Amino acid sequence: MSKDKDQTEMTVAVPRTKAEQAYSAAFEAVASKLPGGPEIAGARKAAIGAFAGLGLPHRRVEEWKYTDLRALLKEAFAPSVGAAGKADAGTLDAALGALAEIDAVRLVFIDGAFAPTLSRLDGEHGKTYHFDPLTKGLESGFGWLAARIADTAEPKSTPVVALNTAFMTDGALLRIVKGGRPAKPFHLIFASTGGDKTATTTRSFVEIGEGADAVVIESHIVAGSGAKQTNAVTELEVLDGGRVQHIKLTSGGTTGSAHVGTWLSRLGAKSQYRAFHLTAAAPLVRNELWATFKGEGGKLDISGCFLGRNADHIDTTLVVDHAVPGCESRELFKGVLDDRARGIFQGKVIVRPDAQKTDGKQMAQALMLSEDAEFDSKPELEIYADDVVCGHGSTAAEIDEDLMFYLRSRGIPPAEARALLIESFVGEALEKIEDARVREALTAIAVGRLRGERA
Repeated sequence: MSKDKDQTEMTVAVPRTKAEQAYSAAFEAVASKLPGGPEIAGARKAAIGAFAGLGLPHRRVEEWKYTDLRALLKEAFAPSVGAAGKADAGTLDAALGALAEIDAVRLVFIDGAFAPTLSRLDGEHGKTYHFDPLTKGLESGFGWLAARIADTAEPKSTPVVALNTAFMTDGALLRIVKGGRPAKPFHLIFASTGGDKTATTTRSFVEIGEGADAVVIESHIVAGSGAKQTNAVTELEVLDGGRVQHIKLTSGGTTGSAHVGTWLSRLGAKSQYRAFHLTAAAPLVRNELWATFKGEGGKLDISGCFLGRNADHIDTTLVVDHAVPGCESRELFKGVLDDRARGIFQGKVIVRPDAQKTDGKQMAQALMLSEDAEFDSKPELEIYADDVVCGHGSTAAEIDEDLMFYLRSRGIPPAEARALLIESFVGEALEKIEDARVREALTAIAVGRLRGERA
């Protein structure tokens, strides 16, 4: 070939996996059954088109280098569309554990559909807060909702969120009114109960009004047999002076199950956002949290525990965007890993050029109970301002034998001594939960899981 011959740039198509092809085929099959008018249908079609171009995230995408969904998801399960599946309060309570005992406003979704007979509102509905299932908003053509769903700004342009936009069936529209202080927490319960190899996709929108204060709990549980796939997105906005505690439990699932959760949070001026994740007994989990400061003087505290055993794969990825001056962020995550479990923590803190007086710190720690367990940690700081205080750290260690000897020398049996040390390790993160009722419930769940690992 002549060196002078024009070189034509070639585009090489990336072959799609069985799962990626199945998602596109499944959308064609169920699109007409999904809720929403023409505007929502258009957003869905654009989203599945975006996904078709991107494909599932893989290890060559930096943010997904430790959780290669293209390799881990061998197939796309059949989407659940339509009425809520069968479940009873007793089955839900058993799956929820100690969280079932909390007196809360219950908003229950079974297999991706609102279940009014299992839900429980109270006398404050319509006064301090308003709730509607997402399907009502989609079918009624709420203008603001259509605009939010159609928004393609990052991270809404990511493949996982694009899939959620395409397949979402239901979720919660929850708004706390200006100055509202509901007496009870809000418990959003998302349960998978269907048959083997079923998938649910939910989308929720939560708004904390100006000066309002609320506790919002999300429980993502499996209350049926067989493998499940779930894709859950929650968009939460804390308006100026608002305050919220946002808690998430991810638990349950047999081999082959996968949970991908995304929180998109925006913080107004002088707002406070306290978030906590507890992940236990889940084979494959990817939890993402994107938090952006929109007003000065905001405070953010994100913490959590991940408890892995067998071949569990638990990935926690955070992106905290300090877009304005004078805000504070704290992140603390603790992991306990046994057998061949793998834990991942990725935490990126971005400080924009105008975000002077930023104060940001993060820490991730793992306790390794097995030589075959793995912990991957990637803390990142992107700082474009000069008047800031930022730092990060990460550690991984085994149980301290000196502390074990100390406890055993005081007559504590080896198994009990080991249990006490592990529970003390995760306790620092659990103490971050301000609401005593929720803290005690999640502590009971975590302790039960930890002691079960050693049984």
